[in-house]
Amino acid sequence: MNQAELRKLAEERILDAAALISSSRWAFAYYVAGYAVECALKSCVLARMIHTGGVFKDKKFSEWCWTHDFGELIKHAGLSTELNLRLATSAASGGVFVGYWGTATPWKETSRYEAKSETEARALYEAITHDPDGVLKWIRNYW
Repeated sequence: MNQAELRKLAEERILDAAALISSSRWAFAYYVAGYAVECALKSCVLARMIHTGGVFKDKKFSEWCWTHDFGELIKHAGLSTELNLRLATSAASGGVFVGYWGTATPWKETSRYEAKSETEARALYEAITHDPDGVLKWIRNYW
């Protein structure tokens, strides 16, 4: 899958999450919303590869990218400094993004096997899609 396909998939999955929320399908809405973030972050990893050309200094790099962990994907995309800056800026101005990032990061690929409540699904969706402080809005700056 290439960078553009991952961006498209992220955008499609967040629309799927909205449709699932509208249909009261909380568990899968939660899963699909988080999956949108995973796809977006993997697009950022590919953007880094395109722009730096030096990411293969460690031959295990491509294996490390087969993760679902948002923190690991941030690291592999080279966005740790940018994320820390955004978190600090958010904390200084009321912490909206900090809260949304904190809501999004507990998502795991195994959530597809878990029951999720309406509150959990709606909170994750809001954390990802909020304009201007949502997680996906921030990620779009780097893909």
